[in-house]
Order: sequence, then structure tokens, then C-alpha cells
Amino acid sequence: MKNNFKLIAAGITLFAALSYQASAQQIKVPAPSPGATIKQNLGLGEVTVEYSRPGVKGRNIFGDVVPFGKIWRTGANGTTKVTFTDSVKLDGHAVAPGTYGIYSVPNRDTWEVMLTSDLTLGGNVADYKMDKEILRIKVKSAPLVNKVETFTILISDVTPTSANLEFQWEKTGVVIPITTSIDAKVMKSIESALEKDNRPYFSAANYYYENDKDMKQALAWVDKAIEQNKAFYVVHLKAKILMKMKDYKAAEAAANQSMEMAKEAKSDDYVKLNEKLIAEAKKGGK
Repeated sequence: MKNNFKLIAAGITLFAALSYQASAQQIKVPAPSPGATIKQNLGLGEVTVEYSRPGVKGRNIFGDVVPFGKIWRTGANGTTKVTFTDSVKLDGHAVAPGTYGIYSVPNRDTWEVMLTSDLTLGGNVADYKMDKEILRIKVKSAPLVNKVETFTILISDVTPTSANLEFQWEKTGVVIPITTSIDAKVMKSIESALEKDNRPYFSAANYYYENDKDMKQALAWVDKAIEQNKAFYVVHLKAKILMKMKDYKAAEAAANQSMEMAKEAKSDDYVKLNEKLIAEAKKGGK
């Protein structure tokens, strides 16, 4: 009987322990340094950053939590990663497409920022291997006007061929320019596309206009585009090309035509755009 009682008691204890463990496994709490992913189209490719975001939490960060002159993982938890799907330049230095770990050495006024092929290092910075380093650049840091509580990586000031990679935390900011070259690829794409039956004249003309290429060629292409699709926005592009060619009278005529078409299509935005262009053409023609 006594042995049976011991077995029952042991069973109850085991059951309680397993129940407690199962209950504990169901508890969910926020991560101290939550993960984040940012993606940004740049040129003909994409930039993706995956990182974790530690908080200030009342501490002094740079020079204390993150010592000056020491390698930092540039975030928390695992390795902060950046992926480029196309060739870019970081602060003028060429970087091939691929995924890299971002590490840095913060100092008072400047940071060294490194790209490494080691994606598993995490916070074990004592094992950082120079032979896996792809790039090291030196950039200036600057004080931020407003305190940033949570470590933040941004991709800002995006244009068709450039952007800024930014680090912000506490009251310190770092900006790294990213550039990419698309002109040769786009020109090749235009040449290839124009060899086919379904010719993208509008896109080709618009690229030439936006990038200050040969306006005579842009005009020839936009005329072909109008033959294919006489829409108000296509005629408006012709007016803009003519303005850039300083043919103000022809630009005004095209803008008037586009405006009447835009009114019929109830496109108020293009009505306003054409009104502005007409006013500019009248000034230029004087």
C-alpha cells in the first residue's frame, strides 16, 4: 500500500511538472530587441536590410554600452545583413550583388563600417575575421536633433540611381551614400525592346526626357507612341519634350491638346499640369 501511495504521489508530481512546463511554453513576451526587415527598390535592383533593434532604455549608448574603437554588430542578436540584388557603390566603393554582414567601429566623430561575407558571426566580434571582410569605409557621424530610442536603419533620399543607408540611435546618426549605374542597362533594354513588334515608344521617350538624352530622338519616339495610343498623358510628354527643346509655340499647342483631352477624361491632375506648362511656354516664347 505504501509503495502504491509513493507511485501515485510521484505520478501527481510528474503530471504537475509537465503541466507547468506546457503552460510556461505558451507564454509569449515581446523580444527585448525585436527583429525588422526593410526593403527598397533602387535602380534596377533591390536593397534589403535584416536586423534587430535594441533600445536605449535609459543607458548611455555610444562610448558606454557600445564602446568607442571596438567592433560592434550594428544591431543586436544575430548578424545584421544587407542584400544587394544589383551592383552598387557604397560611398563610392564597388560592391557586387550578394548578402553581407554589417559590422562597424563607432568613434566620437567617425565610424568605420564594414561588410563581411561571414553571416553567422552574430555578437562574437572577438572572432571577426579580416580575410572575410569585403569592404571597410570611414564615414562621419553627426548628432541628431531628436533622440531615437530604438536603433534604426533607414534607406532614405531615394532617387532612381541613389539612396542613403542611415544608422540612428540615441542622438547619433551615420549616413552612407549608395549609388547604382543604370544608364547602360536601360539603353540596352530600350534597344532590345525596340527590335520587337510591341514597341514601348512611350517608355523610351520618357527615359530620354527624364535623363536629358537626345530630345530629337525622344520626340520621334513620343510621336510613334501617340500613333499607338493618343492619350492625354502621352501628348503631355510630347509637350514637355518640346519645352526642353525650347520650341515654346509647339509645346503650348501640345499642352493645349493634352489639356482638352484630360478635361474629357476628367483627369484634374493633368489639367493642372498642362495649365502650368502652357504658362511656362508663354513666358519662354517672349
